Amino acid sequence: MTSKNKLKSKTSLRNKGRRVNLDILEKLKNLLKIDVYRRDHLIEYLHLIQDSLGFINSDYMTALAELLQISQTEVYEVATFYHHFDVIKNDKEKPPTLTIRVCDSVTCAMNGADKLIKNLDGYYKGTVRIQKVPCVGRCESAPIAVVKFNPVDNADLQSVKKTVDAKKFDPQIPNYINMKEYVKNGGYNLLNKIKEGKIDKEKIISELEESNLRGLGGAGFPAGRKWRILKEQKGERLLAINIDEGEPGTFKDRFFLETDPHRFFEGMLIASEVVGIDKIYIYLRDEYAATRKIMTDEILKIEKHFSNSIPEIELRRGAGSYICGEESAMIESIEGKRGMPRLRPPFVAQVGLFGRPTLEHNMETLYWVRDIIEKGSSWFTSHGKNGRKGLRSFSVSGRVNNPGVHIAPAGITVKELIDEFAGGMIEGHDFYGYFPGGASGGILPASLGDVPLDFDTLEEFDCFIGSAAIIILSHQDKAIDAARNTMHFFEHESCGKCTPCRVGTAKAAVLMQGTDWNIPLLEDLSQVMTDASICGLGQAAANPVKSVIKYFPEEIKNGSKS
Repeated sequence: MTSKNKLKSKTSLRNKGRRVNLDILEKLKNLLKIDVYRRDHLIEYLHLIQDSLGFINSDYMTALAELLQISQTEVYEVATFYHHFDVIKNDKEKPPTLTIRVCDSVTCAMNGADKLIKNLDGYYKGTVRIQKVPCVGRCESAPIAVVKFNPVDNADLQSVKKTVDAKKFDPQIPNYINMKEYVKNGGYNLLNKIKEGKIDKEKIISELEESNLRGLGGAGFPAGRKWRILKEQKGERLLAINIDEGEPGTFKDRFFLETDPHRFFEGMLIASEVVGIDKIYIYLRDEYAATRKIMTDEILKIEKHFSNSIPEIELRRGAGSYICGEESAMIESIEGKRGMPRLRPPFVAQVGLFGRPTLEHNMETLYWVRDIIEKGSSWFTSHGKNGRKGLRSFSVSGRVNNPGVHIAPAGITVKELIDEFAGGMIEGHDFYGYFPGGASGGILPASLGDVPLDFDTLEEFDCFIGSAAIIILSHQDKAIDAARNTMHFFEHESCGKCTPCRVGTAKAAVLMQGTDWNIPLLEDLSQVMTDASICGLGQAAANPVKSVIKYFPEEIKNGSKS
């Protein structure tokens, strides 16, 4: 090679664009405190910068691109895709030192989120940044304000002010069953028996199949069948666990992880042992700071307890993107990319994380594994109502006396759920309607309150149960307001990859203003979004719109021109 060619080769390796600030480069190295930089950890590195500075500027993105040997554009695209990164161009754009995030999704909106935001804006007058944000997964305690990382339940001006004045910026860690307590009460005995060959792995898969345990993140794919498919795949197999429960109204995963996390961990490790998993990735939504602390601490204990006899576990931190609840978008995010859904085929089970066969599961699905194997599939199927079998964890919020996570028989009706588990309606509120499956599951009137809540029971009403997030509306609420709220949410959370979703949600949000709706146009738009969107976000975004038109016609007028 000539000296000229050598120079060319050397030059081609340099990062093009903004020049690297060497002082910032050294600061970044000191912040990261690692010797080997991984491209798939890009989002983790961005979190470190955001947490340290309170923002991410061009100098740090340039330095990060240099360390990872990727383009500056690539870093910028990822950083600006996720809502929890504050990307600025210069010091004039720096946000205030403290940010208070106020949830304005359906349940919080019903409980005075707008008033809370107005009061906080009036009190702090720009010295603190007040942000409207989508659901933060604490709907049972609405309205919610998050002071930096610390959520304030049932928030008002005084409780938020008290938290700020006390500088309580870190989350409060709830009481939970830790590793020591879990093992003392028989935890991990089942896993040990499987590892020792005392329980046949084929029998375990058969037991799961007979239990008809389905994916409880919303898709409802049979868990046993998924294990069998992955076990038959050749080469290195990975496990990716989705705990990015961003569906407005959903908070069951957080509840289980903040009370009995090792029941999930044991299910996770059983799946790994039975299927033959080489490495585990757990994707946790960023809003769950307390959960992240619990999981970080307990994973270290698990790794110490089992030494080298379990797969490596990586806990990955989401960054505020609802679309990453979709399995392929989550996988893209774990790989350090923008969380955009992949086209199928190939399916994740065949070509998933890092191109390898991947077993993808929701947290709750794995939570039930230990009980089903120990007690038998017949125990699980012995529960149920109205011809359905199994147990479901319902996240219940809205106008009820006892909101929260309620474990109830599959097939229970919403009226039964309200009366038998949720403490009835709040005094002065009459049951008017409900979301049977979070923001995307549609809205049904009280007259359909006797429909069994389970997979496949709501389709004839153009709704679905999804992750079983039940939001209860009363006669003091309007379905049209709830539908507008959800459409603004979908518009905000669209990844932008496909036109029907990106443009459709924005257009629908405009068309839904006021009560004079161009119903034919909205129906046509809804159909296009449903038929042509790549993933479930765009496909389901129109469900609340269609529900209002079909079940709450008295709330709207047909403003279409003849």
